[in-house]
Amino acid sequence: MRRTIRSAINDPILAADNNLQRYRPTMNLRNIIVPLAATLGVQSIVSMVAVTVPVLAPSAAPDMGISATAAGIYVSLMYIGSMVSSLWSGDFIFRYGAVRVSQICLVLAGLGLMLTAFATIPMMALSALVIGFGYGPVTPASSHILARRTPARMMSFIFSVKQTGVPLGGVLAGAIVPTLVLTMGWRSSGVLIGLFTISLVFALIPIRKDMDRDRQPGRSISFGGVTRPLVMVLTHRPLRQLAIISFLYAGMQLCLFTYLVIFLTGDIGLALVAAGFILSAAQLAGTAGRIGWGIIADRYLPPRLLLGLLGIFMSGGALATAFISPDWPTSLIVAIIMVFGVTAIGWNGVYLAEAARSAPEGRAGEATGGTLFFTFLGVVLGPSIFAAVASGFDSYPLGFMFFAVLTAIGGVVLIGSHLRGAFDN
Repeated sequence: MRRTIRSAINDPILAADNNLQRYRPTMNLRNIIVPLAATLGVQSIVSMVAVTVPVLAPSAAPDMGISATAAGIYVSLMYIGSMVSSLWSGDFIFRYGAVRVSQICLVLAGLGLMLTAFATIPMMALSALVIGFGYGPVTPASSHILARRTPARMMSFIFSVKQTGVPLGGVLAGAIVPTLVLTMGWRSSGVLIGLFTISLVFALIPIRKDMDRDRQPGRSISFGGVTRPLVMVLTHRPLRQLAIISFLYAGMQLCLFTYLVIFLTGDIGLALVAAGFILSAAQLAGTAGRIGWGIIADRYLPPRLLLGLLGIFMSGGALATAFISPDWPTSLIVAIIMVFGVTAIGWNGVYLAEAARSAPEGRAGEATGGTLFFTFLGVVLGPSIFAAVASGFDSYPLGFMFFAVLTAIGGVVLIGSHLRGAFDN
């Protein structure tokens, strides 16, 4: 199988990938904990930066003479930057090392956030793109590190724990940023968080020499570095399936984040505080789900089968959400949304571990970058598609139903593919 994949990709540098095996350290506890802690830390801080500007928006928007809703445009620009940089990340990881790339990500995220202090629309747009350029390679770099140091029996769990850094970053932003804004103003808050983010580059210095021993200093950076991850994904059926699934699931996840509070306050009549609490409950359930699904994928169910089932379960959660009535008790609403969250938010770690497993030897970071292009595309397009459906029919429930159909189809196709593979074997 791997020989077929290698010849299909037709990368002349692949012959050197076999040398990666000599860099693989003995699988002991330290060789798992240290890289996990490092990648989790980088993921959490860069995710915090990504969420900081939307948290700053209510204070920043009046000073700039714009609406706070413009934060949605900012987030879209940021993920467009992430789409581009995730494709570039493969060559940079090979040439400079995954830890060095993680350090560059911290610098870009910090600088991008500091640009917001200029408080002009052009600088805000540039800020979003720079943060996006820093956000995109974080996951491919961490996948490259963890794939070489994690035993196969623990891969889904370890990757899922690392992915808890995304909601953890949101928690940090929600807990820290408002207090800083009240204390020192929104401009100074952005600069301070940006400087802190850049300072964390030094925390990675002690581990870089060991973890970046597999880098290829002579590797060139070219336009082929952008197209190669896409070619890998599109020509390799297991990766192609994961890319499509991640597009659908990411779209559903962002629709949950973006429209749940609006739906609960506008259609169901809940108070804003109550609706915000329910969204927080969904996020907490999703965080727990990332770890729980990782354990299940490692011990009890094949990862692809589990991902397919999660698609069906999140479809059920979306349908149940669409049928919520103002007459329902709050406890029932919370329970439904938590089930929705544990599936629609909790799938990421299993998906990333499976993408790393499905990649050609030594190319987990590149494969992850290729599939993440489609994940980020779902993040960018999902809320817009939902808005078009909801606006066209003047119904938020129909928006949730539409995505429920998409994720259900994706789940069924992935389950069918897994079962056919098991039957053929």
